[in-house]
Amino acid sequence: MTDTPTERLVDTLLLKDWRPRPQTVTDVTPVPRPAVPVVDAHNHVGRWLSPDGGWLVDDVPALMRVLDDHDVATLVNLDGRWGDELTANLDRYDRTHPGRFATFAHLDWTALRADDAAAALVVQVDDAARRGARGFKVWKDLGLTHRDGTGALVLPDDGRVVTALARAGDLGLPVLVHTADPVAFFDPLDATNERVDELGEHPDWWFGGPGLPTFARLMTALETLVAATPSTTYVGAHVGCYAENLTWVSRMLDDHPNFNVDTGGRFAELGRTPRAFRRLVERHPTRVLFGTDAYPPDATAYETAFRFLETEDEAFEYAPGESVPPQGRWTISGAGLPSSLLPLVYADNARRVFRL
Repeated sequence: MTDTPTERLVDTLLLKDWRPRPQTVTDVTPVPRPAVPVVDAHNHVGRWLSPDGGWLVDDVPALMRVLDDHDVATLVNLDGRWGDELTANLDRYDRTHPGRFATFAHLDWTALRADDAAAALVVQVDDAARRGARGFKVWKDLGLTHRDGTGALVLPDDGRVVTALARAGDLGLPVLVHTADPVAFFDPLDATNERVDELGEHPDWWFGGPGLPTFARLMTALETLVAATPSTTYVGAHVGCYAENLTWVSRMLDDHPNFNVDTGGRFAELGRTPRAFRRLVERHPTRVLFGTDAYPPDATAYETAFRFLETEDEAFEYAPGESVPPQGRWTISGAGLPSSLLPLVYADNARRVFRL
């Protein structure tokens, strides 16, 4: 018996070659500008994430045009790093364009190898504050790669980290913290993993191997840190670092008044549960900050974000122009946030948290 064309296709088509074309016909509501001017609370325009060590944005005037065209009043630059690199970012952005940028510093976690690591980290906090940092960025490498002088992996709830970030709070500097990564990055790498496309492109983003903490352990570490430093204001990056579970995020916001969240890099995730996201914002209207994590910033990213927040459009692409959606093979639907809450999410919350 001869196989049918369908059977032959199913047997031979590779996942990497599958390009499903949705046939749903839905409303299209362009949102070229936001309802009110915005603060992009999560972005990158420095050199930290550049593949060649250069500035992510070569043409700053062109960047300013993108921001102006999309009513982005202020962009939070999370690439300050430390020392002279921090000063270089501050000079290039914050001091050249007053009010339009707010650059955050990092801590050099190699100091964890020092005999008195807590004191060494506090020195860094004080130095960044003197240089003019507007806050601190803690990245996922804390908890996944950095080790102390004994070789032990250091998690965010380590006492030395707690001491340093308590100092940031004493100085009135907020901390934007990215702990762990999408849950699927910690799941078995098999046919059930919903992010297998993305992990195939970035195999170093899989953290499900031996010797690393589980996703649950990292979330516990994040909460322990936040609870241990009540005078420090935190923004949990990427919707509190757990966009897949907005019930957990809401509970964190309930339990920890010093915890806030941003939307950076998670419109693909939020667009799968837009009604749950709307409920989260309605329950915590002063605690959710708009951010894109789309770098360098461009028109498509901003307009897709505005469409998600302001419309109830259904089944639209979260990454228009990508042949394979980068964060999962699905479309998203809009949250249609109430117009009364948009000023808070778009700008007012960030201005309060970051003292802009």
